[in-house]
Order: sequence, then C-alpha cells, then structure tokens
Amino acid sequence: MRLKKLTLTAALTAAALVMFVLESQLPPLTAIPGIKPGLSNIFTLFTMETLGPGWAFGLFFTRVTLGCVITGQGSAFLYSFAGGLLAYALMLLLRRKLKGSTLWVKSVLCAMTHNAGQLAAAAAIAKTGAVWSYLPILISAAILAGTLTGLCTQLVLHRLAKAGVLPEETSPKKQEEEANG
Repeated sequence: MRLKKLTLTAALTAAALVMFVLESQLPPLTAIPGIKPGLSNIFTLFTMETLGPGWAFGLFFTRVTLGCVITGQGSAFLYSFAGGLLAYALMLLLRRKLKGSTLWVKSVLCAMTHNAGQLAAAAAIAKTGAVWSYLPILISAAILAGTLTGLCTQLVLHRLAKAGVLPEETSPKKQEEEANG
C-alpha cells in the first residue's frame, strides 16, 4: 500500500509541477502583481483528502522547491513556502471539519491564509508593514482562486469516487458522514 501511495504522490507531484511551471509562464491575469489562480494547489488539496497530511506535505514541499528551481524564481521560494506552510497548517486543522461539498470553503480559507503568509514573508524581508495594505486585494483574489481550485478538487473527487477509483474512505459520501458526525 505504501508503494501505491508513493507512486500516486509522485504522479500528482509531477502534475502539480507541470501546472506550477505553466502558470508561471502565463502573462499576468491582472495589472496587480502576484495574483495567480494557484491551480497546482488542486493537487495538494486532492492529496490531503485522499492520501493524508504526510503525503500532501511532501507534494507541497517538492512542488514549491522544484517549481522555483525549474522556473528560476529562487527568491519566490520564501514567499511560496511561507504562504504554503500556513495554508497547509490550516488545511490540516480543517481536515476533518470541511469535506465533501464544503471542500471549496477550505480551499478559499487556505488561499487567503496563503496570501497572508506571503505578505508576512514580504513584510519581514522588506522590514516594513506597508505591504499589509495589499491584503484586501489579495483576499479578493484568494476568494476567486480558492473557489475555483476548491470546486475543481471537489468535482475530481466526486467523479473518481463515482467511477469507483477512490477507496471507500475518501468518497464524498463517506466524507459527508464523517463531517456530520
């Protein structure tokens, strides 16, 4: 079973890395710097829901590290890691509380936390709190991006469970039952 999980995590990490690199090559979506859809986070959320926290952390860390190396954005590592680590911690806290049809809510909250973590890193590096004035804009973007990635993850989980690909314990129906007690 461990080898199956390792193999699946490797495949999901590769897919997340491809998404991360492709997203870094896109022209900015807005005139506001730093706003991206964060589509590679679909894979982290999916891994957390299906394989568990350890595997999700491995995927997150590998994606951020290799993604920054591949794209040549070494300085982005601190921001990505700080934001991702806070989002991962929140994802871990909400793991059993928001599942199934409320997974998108977890995604939105984690996206907002990710942006706050990035701003905290920026404030520490720049040694100024002025960067926090950017928070309302980033929160608005996080709501949109988090909703998109959360709904995509929900849809994939639902379809894979319906097709019988996912183990019973990760099916949306089982998740709803656990969430409701």
